[in-house]
Amino acid sequence: MKQGRIVKNISNLYTVACNHELYNCLPRGKFRNVGLTPLVGDEVLFDPDKLSIIDILPRQNELDRPRISNIDIALIITSLKKPDLSLNLLDKELTCIILAHIKPVICFTKLDLISQEELANLKKLRKYYESIGIKTFTNLELKPLTQYLQNKYVVLTGQTGAGKSSLINKLDPTKHLEVGEISLALGRGKHTTRHTEFFDIANIHIADTPGFSSLDLTKYSKEDLKNAFLEFANFSCLYRDCNHLKEDNCAIKEAVANGKILKSRYDNYCSFMR
Repeated sequence: MKQGRIVKNISNLYTVACNHELYNCLPRGKFRNVGLTPLVGDEVLFDPDKLSIIDILPRQNELDRPRISNIDIALIITSLKKPDLSLNLLDKELTCIILAHIKPVICFTKLDLISQEELANLKKLRKYYESIGIKTFTNLELKPLTQYLQNKYVVLTGQTGAGKSSLINKLDPTKHLEVGEISLALGRGKHTTRHTEFFDIANIHIADTPGFSSLDLTKYSKEDLKNAFLEFANFSCLYRDCNHLKEDNCAIKEAVANGKILKSRYDNYCSFMR
């Protein structure tokens, strides 16, 4: 028996990496019996002769969208145009990642498609997210981005068509990952990545994943959602159980009015709480 890490999954076949060798394994039936599904990123015990996954070791963390585990950084690929920037979706992604105890990093793409006014707004947006502890890059800042991600297990996440596969192709032009066109009717990308897989690029373990256009937050409690908005911890409301919605003397609402909290962030928080 050996220990390895799942680096790729297609259907029910899992590729396990161990000592620079790859093994295509099937999971034992016991996982199905207990309702446990192996995930890309899982550390596993496997039989290299029978090519069978015997056991899944305890996970450090896991994400639902995309389904992946044991991640250091979730790099949120965020398109500014085609598909258009959605701060609601971005804040949803941040919420899920923070509550999964994974470090979020934002990478904005398609700067060549935006106006000078939109570029100025992007600078303000980046400054705000950086002020609450969320690192941001653009896909034109490949060198500092690559340095920041060194020796980390990184998952690319984001809306379909935002440029996840394109970023991997820029980091390593030999990959030639399929890049999809944008649906003009829907205003979003067409799915091209159909499975989750890790690549080793420039001393980064980086996973490309299928994109999505929506996320579900209903599994989280109101307390979870409040904790996911990191900037709220900087303000103290009169009532400890304040939900920052209709309550009087709410420090969060006051901070929004004073421009200390980004209005789009607060509006998205209210939307998620509803």
